[in-house]
Amino acid sequence: MQKETIKVDVVSDVACPWCYVGKRRLETALTQWKGAPVEVTWHPYQLDPNMPAEGLDRNTYLTNKFGDLERTQEMTNRLTEAGASEGITFNFGNKWLAVNTLPLHQLLHIAGEEGFRDQLKERFLKAYFDENLHLNKPEVLSTIMSEYEWDAAKTAKIIADENIAYAVKQEIAHYQQLGVTGVPFFIINDKYGISGAQPASVFLEAFAQVSPIEVLSEGDSCDSDTGIC
Repeated sequence: MQKETIKVDVVSDVACPWCYVGKRRLETALTQWKGAPVEVTWHPYQLDPNMPAEGLDRNTYLTNKFGDLERTQEMTNRLTEAGASEGITFNFGNKWLAVNTLPLHQLLHIAGEEGFRDQLKERFLKAYFDENLHLNKPEVLSTIMSEYEWDAAKTAKIIADENIAYAVKQEIAHYQQLGVTGVPFFIINDKYGISGAQPASVFLEAFAQVSPIEVLSEGDSCDSDTGIC
């Protein structure tokens, strides 16, 4: 009997390190899950929509956000440790630059229409947190998108498209109205929410709870919908 698909909507931002960890933990759960097929769809979110176009260097960003650089050390150590356990190299070096992620979400929006949003999401996260690439630079984005056979003109056109920007903002607003205030946030079958970068076991437990019963064998029965016996 055909198994019903479990739907997982992931709300996240490229500028969120825990979204990177959460992505890997979800992927681990998917490799271990033996039940109904799972369909994952990525959705945009902006932790800092007012970030200036030129971005902020690491020290300025962390000072603005937390008030004290020393206070961030424990946080970055925890992230680095969590990332390493998931095969992620977090690099919060001097070259790291915080950027406005709206243009990235616009590129991801179109990548979704072309069928490679998941791959591009992973690429942006690695570029942002591991390679310390400055993702507000047109030449940097053009180079990344060339890996997916987009030329510079297509990349620039998508970033400049106000209609795509509007669509992204509307999607963000939709999830904010649903109550999403922090990311990553995982919504299962439009009903159940998982907040934060939870261990793979949490996802597996959630899948088990929503997974339809698998019918191994069918015999004579009465159907409550049709009344046919």
